[in-house]
This record gives sequence, C-alpha cells and structure tokens, in this order.
Amino acid sequence: MIKSMTGYGRYKETVDGYDISFEMKSVNHRYFDLNLKLSRYYNFLEEAINAKLKEYITRGKIEAYLFIKKIDEDEKKITLNEPLCENYYNVLTDLKNKFNFNDEITISSLARFSDIFETEYTEADEETLSGIVLSVIEKAVKDFVSMREREGARIKEDLLKRLTEIEGLANEVEKRAPEIVEAYRTRLTAKMNEILENCDEQRILQEAAIYADKITTSEETVRLKSHIKEFTSLLNSNGAVGKKLDFIVQEMNRESNTIGSKCNDAETSKMVVELKSQIENIREQIQNIE
Repeated sequence: MIKSMTGYGRYKETVDGYDISFEMKSVNHRYFDLNLKLSRYYNFLEEAINAKLKEYITRGKIEAYLFIKKIDEDEKKITLNEPLCENYYNVLTDLKNKFNFNDEITISSLARFSDIFETEYTEADEETLSGIVLSVIEKAVKDFVSMREREGARIKEDLLKRLTEIEGLANEVEKRAPEIVEAYRTRLTAKMNEILENCDEQRILQEAAIYADKITTSEETVRLKSHIKEFTSLLNSNGAVGKKLDFIVQEMNRESNTIGSKCNDAETSKMVVELKSQIENIREQIQNIE
C-alpha cells in the first residue's frame, strides 16, 4: 500500500508515574529528516526514538515533540546555597548599618536573590523510561502511518484514473497514425497529378512508406504502455516506491516528447498536449508519495 509523505499522529498516556505525550507531523522530503524537540534532560532518548521512527518511515521531513512529566514524585528538589545566602545577608546587614536604614532583613528580601536556590533533578532510570517512551511513540507513529495510508489511497485512486487516460490517449495516437499516412498519400497523389499527367503510383507508395517510417510512434506508444503497466504494479506493491515512480514518470515524459516531435498532425498534437498534461499532473502527485 502506498503512503503519502504528509501525516500527523499523536498519543498521550500516563504510565508508571510518567505523563508522556508524543506528537509528530511530516511533509515532503527526498529523505528521512527528523527534527525532534524534547527537554535536554531526556537527550539520552534521542537515538532510540530516531531508530523507532525509521522502522515505520522511509521518507519525509518530520517534526516531533516529546513531553515527559513525572507525576508520582517530585522530579526536582530545591536546595539552599547556604554560604551564598549568608554572604547576601552579611552584605545587606553592612549596608543597613552603614547608612542607618530602618528596613528589616527578611526572608522575602533574601528570596529576591534567586541564585541562592539550587535545583537538583531526580535521576531517571534510563532503561525503564526508554521502554515506556518507545511504547507511547509506537502508538503515535501507528496513528501517523494510518493517516499516511489513507491519504495514499486517495492519491492512488487519482493516479489510476490518470493512467487510464494516458493509456487511452496512447491508443488514440496509434489509431491515428495510419490515417495520417493515408491523408499524406492522398495529398501527394493530388499534387503529383497537378504536375504530371500520369503520376507514378509506385513512387507515391514509396514516398508514403518513407513518410510513415518517419512519423511512426509505435515504439514510443508500446514503451509508454509498458511504463503504465510498471507504474500500476508499483502502486499495488508495499514499501516506499516514490523514487521509483518518479523515475518511471521521467521515462513516460520522454516518450510523450518524442511522440510530439514526430507528429505532423493537428489532431495528434492535441492528444500529445493532453498526454503531457496528464503526465505532469502525475509527476506532481507522486512528489507526495513515500
């Protein structure tokens, strides 16, 4: 099943005293590009998260946010830097005595100096926390992948319709080719009759054959339909196929250009314009396929 590179997933869970939330979204990108935002206190999780996401995602520019809060006990402890606090107190006392201030030195006045307080964080059990976080992330990424698959199904439906249009146009070009040659033979016969009393029918047939050889597009239409078949097969396969589809579209475009350069007929030219338009629409669509 093909997947879009656009997606969103989120999951939140409280487990083993941790409130954990993981959110992710993605847009088109040629490669896997992860921008993970989390507290530096949990940087040890980054490598494991990156590996977990790569199990499910091959391509896309991904922004992910991890929030962790320990709720069963304090995750940080506030302590007093007593020497610094005493130093502030002594300085304030000297200041009061020197200038005969009436203000009292209180806890509130000392608390204004925030650097007298130090924060100590409770050490996290890295192995236990990693297992919990990865479990939450896996649920979020499955939600994310489901959205990608739904969008991919819509893209696939549109692509199949366009491939049918292209194949139909290729068939029309093939049908039109003998008519173009016959029209050329008729014009050539009329022109020769204007110049000569008795035109050489064998010469006309020879000229018509040469002309037919110059404008024949049978090889291009056969290859074009072969590319359509391969494209359809990839759409029905599993895994990341976006890069392969992009290559096939380039080949389809090359064949349509060759058909356009060979045709010397207004009706066929219109078909080629529509053919190239459909191929361009497909090219734009597959930029969003993983």
